[in-house]
Amino acid sequence: MSGLEPTASITPVAETELAGSWVPRVGPEATELLQEKLSDPDIRTAVRDSAAAILSNAIPPGGPNGAETGLVVGYVQSGKTLSLTTVAALARDNGYQIVIVVTGTSIQLFQQSTDRIRADLQIRTDRVRAWALFESPDNTDSMRGNVQRILDEWRDPDVPDEQRQSVLIAVMKHHGRLNNLVELLSSLNLQDVSALIIDDEADQASLNNDAPQGSQSTTYRRLIELKQALPSHTLLQYTATPQAPLLINIIDSMSPNFVRVLEPGSTYTGGQEFFRSQSPYIKVIPPQDVPTTTNALVEPPASLLEAMRIFMVGVAAGLIQCGTVGCRSMLVHPSHRTAQHQEFHGWIQDIFATWSRDLNLTEADPDKQVLIKEFQLAYDELSSTIDDLPSFEEIAKALRRAFNRTQILEVNRREGRPVIVDWSRQYGWILVGGQAMDRGFTVEGLTVTYMPRGLGVGNADTVQQRARFFGHKRQYLGYCRVFMEQQTIDAFRDYVEHEEDIHQKLIEVQNSCATLNDWKRAFFLAPTLKPCRSTVLELDYMRGRLSDSWLNPKVVLTDSGTAQSNRVLVDSFLGKLQFQPDEGHPSRSDVQRHEVCQNVPLSQALEDLLVAYRVTEITDSQRFTGMLLQLGRAIEDNPREVCSVYRMSPGATRKRHVDDDGQISNLYQGGAPTFPRDQRGSVYPGDRSIRGSDRVSIQVHMLTLTQGEGLDEREVMHSVPVLAIFVPSRMARSWLSQHQPAQ
Repeated sequence: MSGLEPTASITPVAETELAGSWVPRVGPEATELLQEKLSDPDIRTAVRDSAAAILSNAIPPGGPNGAETGLVVGYVQSGKTLSLTTVAALARDNGYQIVIVVTGTSIQLFQQSTDRIRADLQIRTDRVRAWALFESPDNTDSMRGNVQRILDEWRDPDVPDEQRQSVLIAVMKHHGRLNNLVELLSSLNLQDVSALIIDDEADQASLNNDAPQGSQSTTYRRLIELKQALPSHTLLQYTATPQAPLLINIIDSMSPNFVRVLEPGSTYTGGQEFFRSQSPYIKVIPPQDVPTTTNALVEPPASLLEAMRIFMVGVAAGLIQCGTVGCRSMLVHPSHRTAQHQEFHGWIQDIFATWSRDLNLTEADPDKQVLIKEFQLAYDELSSTIDDLPSFEEIAKALRRAFNRTQILEVNRREGRPVIVDWSRQYGWILVGGQAMDRGFTVEGLTVTYMPRGLGVGNADTVQQRARFFGHKRQYLGYCRVFMEQQTIDAFRDYVEHEEDIHQKLIEVQNSCATLNDWKRAFFLAPTLKPCRSTVLELDYMRGRLSDSWLNPKVVLTDSGTAQSNRVLVDSFLGKLQFQPDEGHPSRSDVQRHEVCQNVPLSQALEDLLVAYRVTEITDSQRFTGMLLQLGRAIEDNPREVCSVYRMSPGATRKRHVDDDGQISNLYQGGAPTFPRDQRGSVYPGDRSIRGSDRVSIQVHMLTLTQGEGLDEREVMHSVPVLAIFVPSRMARSWLSQHQPAQ
């Protein structure tokens, strides 16, 4: 089925921009959306081309039946929703009859997302009705008739293209709502219907939370059924935390096959800005101010008062400079427990009442003078990051108005119903809550965050999703402050490094036009963090960190093809180097005498030897992948890194015993002599000491492998090249590596 033929002009997208199998056209829906939302033409073009690149990987409209899954990765609060709605608009422009957006695990988040979708796609009565929007539809006779009539018009040649509607379904990420949708779609005639499913916050709830048990969680099962109900569809998984979708088994139908990384734009301020070294925006909450089971707080902590004063100075400045246009918000996230929310909410209300009363005292009153001096300290703090801050005299006069224009609100489900924030009602907001303000919740105009809450179980994706303080706030970044305990600050800094690493790796996959199915699951991650919740992972992963340590494969007896391939690789690499005898004691035996080539570019060793060297055992493969990550990062940090390469015992035969699994008992020869003790290693220090100083060293061992004992010992393979790699501590980094059996 052909796409729409709108009367508006079509904007072409250069095919070189796209990595997919077809070229989407940019018609009136996408054009009007971008013109409405973005004033900068360069940003419009970037968002348009990114959306077209995403859709180009989807099954094209009118194409054969089938299914495709893609991953779209952005930063927290970076504008993923605009990409989502632009892709939806492009789908309409290109003739997709059905677009389904799965969004929100709560009524509050679902309503927030649906309102944004309605606004972005301009679903209103004063323009062409391009969309027929249904919110979490039920499977009723009336609903079936309505949807089927809309789809049938695509088959009617007498209906003008511009008058055909695309079915837009926004459905809450809840198994009951999804089940209703599955039943509805299963009752329709979907022959020749092209569908796009967009899963917002795809790493949450959508994945199989019962994967380790071999069963299916309810919401996951409903999403699988949704896919099965649509003969021709593409699933796009939008998330800022892609760890879980990347680490599930790649044979899972929810595992993405292609990826697109969204660029956040110059106005975005995220982890790299907030958590850079000596960041002025991060403030440490001291241990005595952190509520715990062993440190029950009986009064509002001093750091909370400091955060509130900084926020209120910012509100006063905003009222002076902007009137009541826009808003300023403070987020207080003390715990996941609603009882603590209530406690902090009560404290903040009492503080507000006291400060408001004191501000109304006479200028000579001592209580007011003390309060004004405290606000002067908050003013001085903000003046260090704001060039155009109004004078303190102006701020002091505006403080009473700032208090009158600020509302305090507890945001959680303590009373069993969601809290919807009407941002238009007030200029200043102080929101107190927990998980209800985590993932997906947008806090308008957020400047000050107070979060004494700890890491919990330390899931990296969960920690990052709490960063509601990220966003497009370059214009007012100077007013932003984030209060956290030191452990949480360290975790965010670790996450920033991990996030940039994983984004870079995904961009390489994206730009190479490769599939995610072929990408080795390996990336840097601090040992204090877990990548995601373990309940969705069927396959385990390995963690490691090489620091002043050696790495070599444990299983060295492989098939003859692998051995020959490694032999050719090693011979080729060594043939390009100039070796010299390694220095040592003159009484060394031939087995203890080696050759060395110093100052070999590490990049050459990595590209010409280590990357191509084949190991066959799963654990060895994961450890080697982690080692390659560390060396790759070292070269990024210093392209001139060099290493030492050793040919071990080139004038003698090295024999090593392997067990029935092909595993070597001990690769490294020890020091000589062994006795007397005070002379141990004086002639030969042992293989582990044969390395350069504070640099990567590579030993090449050519082994004859034996099995059996005593008279039954026999040689099973000759000239087996085994590599041993030493990594110095200055290159130490913690990594995670996962083996995917299907790769």
